[in-house]
Amino acid sequence: MARVVLPQVLAERAGGATEHEVPGRSVRALLAALDERFPGLAEALSGKVAVAIDGEIHSDPLLEPVEEDSEVYFIPRVGGG
Repeated sequence: MARVVLPQVLAERAGGATEHEVPGRSVRALLAALDERFPGLAEALSGKVAVAIDGEIHSDPLLEPVEEDSEVYFIPRVGGG
């Protein structure tokens, strides 16, 4: 299972933890598994975070492959002006 790290701000919605072992072969599958465990979490993450898979940030991550031993970080987007 992939190791998924959520932003601290969403820990409360995810059982109080930021790190989870989640099954899935794509970011979309990981989001579905997270949403099954913690209803509404996928919606809270969608479009509001950047996604890094094994240290590489992806701009359109939903179909990106995820390996069994991957580390997937959901990172809050930084706004600026």
